[in-house]
Amino acid sequence: MTITAQMLQDTLNMFLFLAAELTVLFLAISYFVGILQEYIPPSKIQSILSSKHGRGYITAAFLGSITPFCSCSTIPFLKGLLRARAGFGTMMVFLFASPLLNPIIIGLFLVTFGMQVTLFYFGIALGVSIIAGYSLERLGFERFVKSEAYQTPQSRRASSSCGTAAKQDNKWLRIWKTTWADFVKVLPFLVIGIAVGSMIYGFMPTELISSVASEDNYLSIPIAAIIGIPLYIRAEAVIPLAAVLASKGMGLGTIMALIIGSAGASLTEVILLKSMFKNQMILAFLFVILGMAVSAGFLYTLIF
Repeated sequence: MTITAQMLQDTLNMFLFLAAELTVLFLAISYFVGILQEYIPPSKIQSILSSKHGRGYITAAFLGSITPFCSCSTIPFLKGLLRARAGFGTMMVFLFASPLLNPIIIGLFLVTFGMQVTLFYFGIALGVSIIAGYSLERLGFERFVKSEAYQTPQSRRASSSCGTAAKQDNKWLRIWKTTWADFVKVLPFLVIGIAVGSMIYGFMPTELISSVASEDNYLSIPIAAIIGIPLYIRAEAVIPLAAVLASKGMGLGTIMALIIGSAGASLTEVILLKSMFKNQMILAFLFVILGMAVSAGFLYTLIF
């Protein structure tokens, strides 16, 4: 098999894998959120994630740290928070913190790089997520959320006229119809993101990343952060990849930037966010992730 044929095969394999994985994740998480919305009224969610006195921000960060979500699978949960009219700042904290602080990535970080590096990473991700969420709310970025993102599909709003028993019988089907409606709405964005990400995966070898972001290149940290975003890398894969790159001579500051860029955002997630956010909010999201990645990389290099 030629190199080009192998790259095409890798691209196709990654596309099929991501398509199956993200479809299952999106449907499962959307359905779970639908169940929560059946039993927890929007007012309760809004109260829990209230931004008063900063408690909502801490709660949102804690919620993000215990949810094993990747950057893409935060989207259906975020949709639920938007429909529940939770505080905008706290929703942004959850959006930033969830993929970066999920228990899988923290556990792998600890095993691979040790306690010191893990605590540094955790502190940066937590602190920047809270500061960014608070700042975006204070700057009025809520106006850049599309109005349709707050709307609940008709299938969930509709009430049954066949009595209580019929409502009980149709509840799970009603949740599924809403879940499927959400999925169909984001499907074009999902396919585009997966296709582009798979091509990057297939045609951008690890050796290229390692050579461009070498230790002797002072631009390696911002380059690693920028490279990380187009790559859709699951938490289970990003840490082992980082360990391989470290063994090839990449500095830990550069690796930190790559991990935050790849785990904190992905091209697929950005395209999915486009279905909810206007361009100004998308740019702000990317600015926060890139800023977090670059500052963590340089700060780690400076301190350690």
